[in-house]
Amino acid sequence: MSTQPAPTAGPADPVTAEDTTPDRTTSGDPAPADDPPAPAAGWRRSARRVATWTLTALAGLLVFLALVVPNQPSRFTPGQFARIPVEAVLALALFLVLPGRARRVAAVLTGAGLGLLTILKFLDMGFYTAFDRQFDPLIDWMLLDDGVNFLTDAVGRAGAIGAVAGAVLLAVGLPVLMTLAMLRLARTVVRHRRLTSRAGLAVGAAWVVCAVLGAQVVPDLPVASKSAGGLAYHRVLQVHEGILDREKFAAETAVDAFQDTPGSELLTALRGKDVIIAFVESYGRDAVEEPEFAQVGAVLDDGTRRLAAAGYGTRSAFLTSPTAGGGSWLAHATLLSGAWADNQQRYQSLLATDRLTLNGAFRRAGWRTVTVMPGLTDPWPEADFFDNDRLYGAKDLGYRGPRFSFAPMPDQYTLAAFQQRERSDPEHAPVMAEIPLISSHSPWTPLPRLLGWNELGDGSVFRPMAKAGPSKDEVYRDPARVRTQYRLSIEYSVSTLISYVETYGDDDLVLIFLGDHQPAPVVTGEGASRDVPISIVARDRAVLDRISGWKWQDGLRPGAQAPVWRMNDFRDRFLTTFGR
Repeated sequence: MSTQPAPTAGPADPVTAEDTTPDRTTSGDPAPADDPPAPAAGWRRSARRVATWTLTALAGLLVFLALVVPNQPSRFTPGQFARIPVEAVLALALFLVLPGRARRVAAVLTGAGLGLLTILKFLDMGFYTAFDRQFDPLIDWMLLDDGVNFLTDAVGRAGAIGAVAGAVLLAVGLPVLMTLAMLRLARTVVRHRRLTSRAGLAVGAAWVVCAVLGAQVVPDLPVASKSAGGLAYHRVLQVHEGILDREKFAAETAVDAFQDTPGSELLTALRGKDVIIAFVESYGRDAVEEPEFAQVGAVLDDGTRRLAAAGYGTRSAFLTSPTAGGGSWLAHATLLSGAWADNQQRYQSLLATDRLTLNGAFRRAGWRTVTVMPGLTDPWPEADFFDNDRLYGAKDLGYRGPRFSFAPMPDQYTLAAFQQRERSDPEHAPVMAEIPLISSHSPWTPLPRLLGWNELGDGSVFRPMAKAGPSKDEVYRDPARVRTQYRLSIEYSVSTLISYVETYGDDDLVLIFLGDHQPAPVVTGEGASRDVPISIVARDRAVLDRISGWKWQDGLRPGAQAPVWRMNDFRDRFLTTFGR
């Protein structure tokens, strides 16, 4: 009677070969003379066994966490980890059915892919924290340089370098670590095939039962998880949609009702007026509606009364910004061009067009157009798109005072420098100015305070203020303190604008001021609206009569029922209302 030889491992599957190699310490052969005594050998075998299982358990834990960890900071709850990831069940089944070399290839690919997906989740967390949205893998790489600059301003150069070094180490190390973990788990699955097969069947059955029953440990978080696969799938769709969006946006910007309108028919109802469009950094709807920021509303209401006493009328509403938490340039371009530039790809595409901006419309109609950018310290090639007669950067404003964290100079100095350079001559030509005000930019400390306009000089008077107040570290350790500093910064910026009108306003001044976007979620919480307040201030009642059809509310503080427009609608409505 013949017997079937016992199977042996071939060179294509070293895992199996390793498993079937007899342990010389238990084979019955006498130990070599230099082998350690039997008790020591047993201890070493136990230690190796413990180390092996510990490493395997850590590998499994790492993979499990990568599969179920959320991509939003607000979702970090214990219930998030009481889940069964279907991707783990599928990977186990894959490792069981594939032969040796194919199994190792699958382990490498799934490990590297899971590592990259985990990095994407970390990027999402950062973007939700800063911008209240997920990271766009197609276009948001353009923002990394701005992120480094922001970190440098917020935590210093050394801190920014450390953060970048840590990010690079994570980006390189995590896929490698995840791949090694997958390879170890694949070997373990095959080595203990019977046990892992039974465990896989049990876990798979539990997943199916939980999916059918809709089991949840916490609301809206099913135990039967497929979040990792779903995230990967939707990101692939996101990239595809981003590619298609280029053509969609090109078609949108190609249609411009005012592109060929002659200057004689543009802005006829504003002839002779100085028109200022001021963007107030991070001035969002929450600033005028949240009870925690009630003092901002009090400042606006007091400003309405003071301006009315000086003969000015005010109207206010809301605009929906294309961005939140940051990306101010997207909001500026959207309002001025009438095109919805809600990401960097659209912004860059817009700059390549000859679309008529509000700046360009005023210039075509005979105004002197200027942009005053106190935060501009580097060359800005985009300036040509906005069609200005003059661009003032930080170095052009004569400031010799201290820096206030992100802001090179206080808003009051910015407005004073503009006034001196463009409106101080009684015979000056009508001017249209775009002025981003940035004292309310995070991290909201230190903050300047309002001074007499004749006290500003070259800005040296602000030096003591830059050393006062809490440090950035003190503020950001306490979310409540962050919100307090934010409120104070908005109070300062809107108070400065009100005081400017009181001091330098006349019958021919029209001030339009609005927020560029809501502040970061540390102030508003995740999922806040993207609405920002907008107000028009004018002494000439004919200007306000022109916008009566807009149904904007009286005063500087829009109420809950005030109209809400998309920010890109403003250009066309404005040009239509004030044109021939």
